[in-house]
Order: sequence, then C-alpha cells, then structure tokens
Amino acid sequence: MPINKEKYTSIIDELDSRAVLVAVSKMKPVEDILELYQLGQRHFGENYVQEMTEKKSKLPADICWHFIGHLQSNKVKLVAPFVYLIHGVDSLKLLQEIDKQAGKLHKVIKVLLQVHIAKEETKFGLDENELEAILNKNQLLPLKNICIAGLMGMASFTGDTRIIENEFRQLKTIFEKYAQCSFPNTQFQFLSMGMSSDYRIALENGSNMVRIGSLLFGAREK
Repeated sequence: MPINKEKYTSIIDELDSRAVLVAVSKMKPVEDILELYQLGQRHFGENYVQEMTEKKSKLPADICWHFIGHLQSNKVKLVAPFVYLIHGVDSLKLLQEIDKQAGKLHKVIKVLLQVHIAKEETKFGLDENELEAILNKNQLLPLKNICIAGLMGMASFTGDTRIIENEFRQLKTIFEKYAQCSFPNTQFQFLSMGMSSDYRIALENGSNMVRIGSLLFGAREK
C-alpha cells in the first residue's frame, strides 16, 4: 500500500509545530520510509531492535530513530550507538542499563518513562508509586549518561472517548507535577501520547509528541 501523502500533509498542518510526529514504521519496507523522508519526515519509530538496526544501515544518517517497543536490557547495546529517544522505559534496571551502555559510548541517551494509564493489564508502564521511586535523587544521581526527557503513555483500546480523555488528562497532570520539580539528569520536554486512533484527543489534552503509523503507511499485515 502506498504512502498516504495527503494524510501526512494534513497531519503536519494539524500539528502546526505543537507536537513532534513520530512516524511508526515497524514492519514497513525501507522504500516506504524513504518516501516519507523525501516529504520532510525525520522522526521514525520502530518496535523491534533487529528491524530498526537493519533499517538504520540502509537509510539516511539524519533520521532520528525512536525505539517505541518494549526494550529488553540485553538489547540496549544494539540501539545505544544511534537511537535518538527510547520510549517506554518502565524500570530502574532498564534505566541503569541504558546509562551503562551510553557511558561506554561517552554519550547521553534521552529516554521517556512509561506510565501505565490504561485499563488493560497487558500494557506496560509504571504506576505512580513506581514513578516516584525512580524519580528519586539517590537513584538518579549516579546515572550520568541518561536524560529523562519526559513521559509516555498509551490509553485504553476503547471507543469510549471519555475514558481516553480521562487517561490522557491523568498523564498530563503527572507530567506537569514532575516538570515543576528539579531532578538530576532530568529535563521534562516530551509528553508522548496519542496514536493513529486517538492522537487528536491526545493533542487536546497536552501531548507534544504523537506516534502515528497506520494513517500514514496503511494497515500492517498480520
């Protein structure tokens, strides 16, 4: 299925510099990514480490690669050399491993902490107590090679917009609470929420980074 260029243009106009568009290109060929790149898109999101590393080697060097899947600690070293932003960090252990691998490369890697806001138990993320435990001076001070750049979350998969709105509002409130605080190695910049089905609701509730795939690339084959 060809890239939906008209939809891409309309989404860019809609965002109007309010939010970063991460084009979710998982399971899509290099040719499709390059077509969107030629329209001006630079931020692309992938869910699988091997797929992202293979695509990176075949595409322009100025692409900003976002890892948006559930990252295993033993795979961090594979994405650390080039990843722009790691979404979905949901444990101190993973944060420490990212710091370790970034230190070996003498660089700082930006990450987002994932907060569990959905009703489904299958979604990953920290609850508010776990988030507070990580955002602790004693935990963060030793981590010199990471920058916590904000939060991300996924709303429930439901047609009830009231539920989605409430969940996004909840995450926005948490984001604002911690953005006002001063933590080591932390700079709250991004609130990543909203996908193809709910990005408009996310924007209305404070998102400044949306992750959109199927609207741009079409449905993925099972």
